[in-house]
Amino acid sequence: MNISEPDSSFAFVREFILLGFSCEWKIQSLLFSLFLTVYALTLTGNGAIICALWCDQRLHIPMYIFLGNFSFLEIWYVSSTVPKMLVNFLSDKKTISFVGCFLQFYFFFSLGTTECLLLAIMAFDRYLAICHPLHYPNIMTGHLCTKLVLICWVCGFLWFLIPIVLISQMPFCGPNIIDHVVCDPGPLFTLACVSAPKTQLLCYSLSSIVIFGNFLFILGSYTLVLTAVLRMPSATGRQKAFSTCGSHLAVVSLFYGSLMVMYVSPGLGHSSGMQKVATLFYAMVTPLFNPFIYSFRNKEIKAALRKLLGNFNIM
Repeated sequence: MNISEPDSSFAFVREFILLGFSCEWKIQSLLFSLFLTVYALTLTGNGAIICALWCDQRLHIPMYIFLGNFSFLEIWYVSSTVPKMLVNFLSDKKTISFVGCFLQFYFFFSLGTTECLLLAIMAFDRYLAICHPLHYPNIMTGHLCTKLVLICWVCGFLWFLIPIVLISQMPFCGPNIIDHVVCDPGPLFTLACVSAPKTQLLCYSLSSIVIFGNFLFILGSYTLVLTAVLRMPSATGRQKAFSTCGSHLAVVSLFYGSLMVMYVSPGLGHSSGMQKVATLFYAMVTPLFNPFIYSFRNKEIKAALRKLLGNFNIM
């Protein structure tokens, strides 16, 4: 069937129902409080890192510029989905407009792709710093750092643009219930009136490329880093290198672990409950833990945060 010329008898869907977590009102209220707390902590934690890095001139170097962008990204990433979740917890209808659904889809996937790319660039930065310390200042200049950050953002927001436009052009004639916490391609393909195997293949292929491609790049970078660290004669140098990379590896493990479950294995038939939990893990839990992971393991960031808090106390 030609997707661009659907049957005129279809009553097209103008809004969707994001089912989320179907449970009694008391549990909905409890989940609302929990999600609101997590959201507030995520904004506060990542915002504090941005402010600390901005205020401390000593941290205006590539490693922390990448981290500042990462924290800025996490704020928008969690904000692309959680506010709507919070509204739905207090709503009986739980509706989202057709346009609103695809805007959420676009920003959620674009920001997620940008995060994948930024994590890969951060791994590359650590590889250069540890494996080529003498050449690092000449290679990772401020100009290159800015270029890499811009490439991450631009590519991230272009990567899924075509498949999202193609999916939005598909006819949706009911039912309009999305059994998920976000507007996700899996449920949307299920709700479409016609099958679009090519669009579906394109969507999951792009997901696989960006997830596995960046993950393998990160894995390769840290394999070389580990080899270089083990060759260091100084125990202090090895400990400092492991401490620097440990935070990044923890974040990578949290983020990619749940992502791979969702978007590179569409044929496994994940239950809706598993999809919701996996989505919440990389959409909410990872952005929440990132500030704590980086600040607890990094002396420079802890010092910058203490300085920032001291300035607020003086004011």
